[in-house]
Amino acid sequence: MAKNKKKKLPLAYKPVGFVLGWASGSLAGLAFRKTWKALRHEDDAPDALDRDRGWGEILIAAAVQGAIFAVVRSAVDRTGAKAIERSTGVWPTSDSGGRD
Repeated sequence: MAKNKKKKLPLAYKPVGFVLGWASGSLAGLAFRKTWKALRHEDDAPDALDRDRGWGEILIAAAVQGAIFAVVRSAVDRTGAKAIERSTGVWPTSDSGGRD
């Protein structure tokens, strides 16, 4: 019976994972804006299509944004998975690997 439950849980986890993904994206965006403002004292980070920004500034902003997004996403995913495991006794993925 536990084997059956384990196979069904990843499908049941999908909506939870979606909500956690949305929340982590929002949180990461907020963290990046605050980080960029602290680093550069600017309200807006450069965008790849900003004509007045140089390559270095655009690539640094993209690297910082990507790093923050990855850390926040991993922290939120891990927290959600641990909560599912505590409440059900089953890890929310069907194998030992993760999403990627």
